[in-house]
Amino acid sequence: MPYKQDSITGLKKAYQSKKTEISERLRHFKAVWDRNDKEIFSELCFCILTPQSKAVVCDEIINNLKNNCLLFDGGLEQIKPHVKRARFYRNKSRYIIEARKCFFKDGKISIKDKIDAKNALSSREWLVKNIKGIGYKEASHFLRNVGMGGDLAILDIHILRNLNKLGIINALPKSLSKKMYLEIEEKLKRFSKKINIPMAHLDLLFWSIGTGRIFK
Repeated sequence: MPYKQDSITGLKKAYQSKKTEISERLRHFKAVWDRNDKEIFSELCFCILTPQSKAVVCDEIINNLKNNCLLFDGGLEQIKPHVKRARFYRNKSRYIIEARKCFFKDGKISIKDKIDAKNALSSREWLVKNIKGIGYKEASHFLRNVGMGGDLAILDIHILRNLNKLGIINALPKSLSKKMYLEIEEKLKRFSKKINIPMAHLDLLFWSIGTGRIFK
């Protein structure tokens, strides 16, 4: 399926107007890994909340849980009321508790020793295998948000719609198996190289086109 040149021209124009802001946002993400493990864990919980929920709302939920001293210490029933604004909040509340158990070590959250900062692909596989509520999209999203995984695709609906519009995929998939996810990711990598816009930049560009803002 050929790329749609008119859409590519518009994409490049949008990128030039947003490039500085996108670069600044990515620098912010890179700094997260150098913070304490609690901040990194907070990003993981944010990504657990995001499926079929608005990112801005999920960020507000995480901040609310932190402000109420619940994200790292609250029980399931304490957490649930604060997570209600996210879809499937009962499951997601449980996933946060399960993730906390996975990274709880010597009385505190310890996440850096479980994730290989030099190998985003193996880290993504580990997260998908070991953290409930985390699939390829969420794992890729988390790794990008802590300054890793610049070549990983975050295939949410905003991204997929843009890929369809550009002719990178010929239809919106109803679901994404691992095989299909990796195939689309590879197509996006080739497109990124062709138009000379880095993958991590493309994601935030697509997201801003779909939502009107550069967020995370």
